[in-house]
Amino acid sequence: MGVLDRLRLDGKTIIMTGAGRGLGRAMALDLAEAGADLVAAARTTAQIEETAEMIRATGRRCLAVPVNITDSSAVGAMVEASLAEFGRIDVLVNNAGGANRGWNKPLEDITDEEWHKGIDTNLTGAVFCCRAVLPHMLKQGGGKIINITSGLGVRASRYNFMYTAAKAGLNNFTRCMAMNYADKNIQTNLIMPGIFPHDDPALVKFWQGGKFIPVGRVGKDNELGHLCVFLASDASNYMNGEMLCTEGGGLAGGQVPTGFAPLVALEGEPQ
Repeated sequence: MGVLDRLRLDGKTIIMTGAGRGLGRAMALDLAEAGADLVAAARTTAQIEETAEMIRATGRRCLAVPVNITDSSAVGAMVEASLAEFGRIDVLVNNAGGANRGWNKPLEDITDEEWHKGIDTNLTGAVFCCRAVLPHMLKQGGGKIINITSGLGVRASRYNFMYTAAKAGLNNFTRCMAMNYADKNIQTNLIMPGIFPHDDPALVKFWQGGKFIPVGRVGKDNELGHLCVFLASDASNYMNGEMLCTEGGGLAGGQVPTGFAPLVALEGEPQ
């Protein structure tokens, strides 16, 4: 089998959460182009139906499933609908997540509801999805799980307690999955995107066009899908518990803004 053939996903069924827009949609379209059939899952029906139509236009099958990943019964229903439609689940991509109400507050002002919402959206939901697909992957002899993390899972950010804690938890949860299911032919890996403002002019302006990133620009949504295709394919069969970063060198350069940028005067300079 040639190198490019190993990247093909023909005959595979992939669940993509958070598939209604942004990186989830971009990854789903690239997975379809590589030959996979998709389950497009998210809370907003209109968005995932639009994604599904775009996937079907590539010649691949797609089932749109509205789901709240923080509801374990809803996640179970999503998995059962996927099996009823396709008969198998080869890959799960846990992409759903994001900042919630309360993210820009000091800890003493965060309510119980805000804390649980932030943790559940970015960690518990992924746990529920993994738990729901595992019996089927075990029965069919293997599978792949790809969890989408963040640079804020490996560093701090001012007044961003839930998201940073949840993504850090997701990182180590992924490693635990990798260790415990490796002998069952289930590989679990992480993708860490950098700053992807999805061509939103306001967000591009907020990030100052990539001023804080060594490559000098923000990420484009179509730059993430090929990495997802690789981890979903047979080409990555020996990768397990890994974190693949695509963030323009932000972590290496230490320039991703975290809300804390101390200025240290050099010796002899005025204060």
